[in-house]
Amino acid sequence: MSKIEFEKIPNSIRKPSVLTEYNNKDAVTTLPTNEQEVLIVAPMLNGEAAFTAPQKIFSDVEAENLFGKGSVAHLMVRQAIQNNPLIRLTVVGLKDHEAGIAATGQVSFTGTVTYAGVVRITIAGTAYEIAAAKGEEAQAIVARLVNVINAASYSPVVASVESETTLKLTSKAKGEIGNEITLATRNTATGLTLEARAFDNGQRNALIAPALASVAGTHYNVIISPFSDDENALALRSHLESVSAPIEDKPAIGVMGWRGTYATGTTLTASLNSERIIVGWYKGATESNAMIAAGLGAVIAGEEDPARPLNTLEVKGLTVVDDSQKPLFSEVNQALYHGLSPIEVVASRVQITRAITTYTKNVTNTDDPSYLDLTTIRTLDYVRKAIQTRQRLRFPRAKNSHRIVAKVRSEILDVLYQLESEEVIENVEAWKNRLLVVRNQDPTYLDLEIPADVVNGLHVIRNKITLIL
Repeated sequence: MSKIEFEKIPNSIRKPSVLTEYNNKDAVTTLPTNEQEVLIVAPMLNGEAAFTAPQKIFSDVEAENLFGKGSVAHLMVRQAIQNNPLIRLTVVGLKDHEAGIAATGQVSFTGTVTYAGVVRITIAGTAYEIAAAKGEEAQAIVARLVNVINAASYSPVVASVESETTLKLTSKAKGEIGNEITLATRNTATGLTLEARAFDNGQRNALIAPALASVAGTHYNVIISPFSDDENALALRSHLESVSAPIEDKPAIGVMGWRGTYATGTTLTASLNSERIIVGWYKGATESNAMIAAGLGAVIAGEEDPARPLNTLEVKGLTVVDDSQKPLFSEVNQALYHGLSPIEVVASRVQITRAITTYTKNVTNTDDPSYLDLTTIRTLDYVRKAIQTRQRLRFPRAKNSHRIVAKVRSEILDVLYQLESEEVIENVEAWKNRLLVVRNQDPTYLDLEIPADVVNGLHVIRNKITLIL
């Protein structure tokens, strides 16, 4: 038998011939790209089925047409594209829960304008304004505000007249998610008084589990959830564990947002304890958890170097919180010990402080920092991709003879050295003796143990200045 293996030209030809085939198994010698596919699963308007088919989205206009003007899905797409214009985005729309109740808020008006001014209603960080003329009564102002709010493309609420002098605001999405809509007022018109009641009574969020199950066969690298309730958070964790397992081989991370207190946020992260979920904590945010998650997830997807920290990257589309909401250094530091990823205001920009996962303890409830930084799991996922890509390119029809061991080991070492040159892993030479390629007792198996010393991010620089006189 020939020592050169041919795929398409057999050894049994006797007719005089000159025959040539092409072989591209050894053509690719570089690392694979690390493009990030992003999935958003979020409530839509007027859904008929429990969830839609996955839709590739390239603009917020498309999202508006598919999922409804001002729907959570629409607004999350807008936020994601603002933070990553080149995002590779797929969206699944969710129907509201059958038992869902929409959150409501209201603004009561009294009096008649005696001196002209501006009336502003700020909903989820967006201001809706009208000019109030001298002599204008509260009823007329309410009616005009209803028209202004309902005409807006990005309003998450429907405005209506509760009574002649009361503006009622109803969340377009049913469930607790509507309780996160912030409401504020500002009035410079003399003689007119405004009193706002915050959004409340939203109950029973839509469920993401069925929608996630419907796309489990497709690989998404970043999955963004708008919800922060326990049921949906655990459903996200379960899905990530399933698709990221060795058999399914579609590793992903999940992104959530949190605008509440440190105490409530760490309660959430402790219940998750997952190396594949990041919860971005922007204390006292004007925008909802969904908007925090959409912005953060898009920023993460925009960084294709898995080992590079996300520190200082801006999350656009989030309102700068006032000084009363800015956490102390000690609070931020403790958050980083309890699975919360702080987002802070620096130089009037909203920035990621440090991106960590919710994983803090191992199966024996022992403190375990091995998956602290998000870069760790993202690096391992990329190393996994690089190695498996090389194996699938080189050995699609290989024989499992004694010769294959050296061939496979050589290819894996080449991948590891390339990863080292890209500063994804390090110390390959020091650890290469730990690279094992072993033939299994099943004669069709080949087993490998591959060391991966991941490159860590530079997060703390300590200086000691010695005084010399």
